[in-house]
Amino acid sequence: MPGKKEKIYSHSRLSTFEQCQLKFRYRYIEKIIPEVEKSIEAHLGHCIHCALEWLYTQIKEKGTPSPDDLIIYYSEIWKKDYNPNFLIVDNRFVARDYFNKGVGFLVNYYLEHKPFDDNTLELEKKIVIILDEEGLYKIQGFIDRLSYNLKTNEYEIHDYKTANYLPTQEKIEQDRQLALYSIAIKELFGQEKEVSLIWHYLAHNKKIRIKKTNEQLENLKKETLELIKKIEATEEFPGNKSPLCNWCEYRSICEEWN
Repeated sequence: MPGKKEKIYSHSRLSTFEQCQLKFRYRYIEKIIPEVEKSIEAHLGHCIHCALEWLYTQIKEKGTPSPDDLIIYYSEIWKKDYNPNFLIVDNRFVARDYFNKGVGFLVNYYLEHKPFDDNTLELEKKIVIILDEEGLYKIQGFIDRLSYNLKTNEYEIHDYKTANYLPTQEKIEQDRQLALYSIAIKELFGQEKEVSLIWHYLAHNKKIRIKKTNEQLENLKKETLELIKKIEATEEFPGNKSPLCNWCEYRSICEEWN
C-alpha cells in the first residue's frame, strides 16, 4: 500500500512487551545484542524442536527412523549449536543434565506416538494473519506441526514445550499464540473447519487439547490489534522485576535490576 508501511509482529514480540517493557525496549527498539546468547533451557528447546522436525520429515520422505536414530540426530544438533557460555540459572545442574533430560523427552514422545499415523501435513509452517481492514498490521509465526485428523475430520496445531512448568487450564485457555495460528488455518481451509490446539508438555509427558470458537477468535484479533496500538503509543518502557529476570539475557545491563 503506497505511503503506508506494513507492521509485522510476532507472538514473542507481544509477550515480551507484556512481560517486561524494558526488555522490549532493549530487544526491539534499541536492538541491543545481549552478552549472554541464551539460556541452556532455550538451547534444549531448540534442539528438541529440531529433532522432532527431523523425525516427522524422515517419516514423510523415507520412513520411520528408529529411536536410536532420533537420539543420534538430537546429539549432533546439541553439539553443533552448543556454547559453553549458555546461562545455567540452577547451579544444581550442568549442561549434561539438560542434554539427558532431552533424551528422555524424545524417547517418551517416540514411544507414545509411534507409529506416527496422525497424518502430518506440514512442519514449521509459516503463517501470516492480517489484523486490520487496511492490511497494515500483521502477525507472523511458525506452526511446529500441522496435521489433519482423519478420524475427527479436524486440523490439529501441535506445539512442543520443554519447560518444567505445567500451566493451569485457565492459562491454556488464555494462550494467544496457538489461537492466532488457528485463525490462519481457518482462513486457509474454511471458517467452518474444526481446529484443535494441542500442546505437548514433554517434561510431564502430557498432551493438552482445546478448541476456540469463531467468535473467540474474532475477539482475539481485535484484542491483538489493540495491544499493538498500545505498544506503538508507548513512550516510557519501565522494567518489571519477576522470577523471569533470572533467565533474562539483558540482566547485566538492566537499569531495573542493577
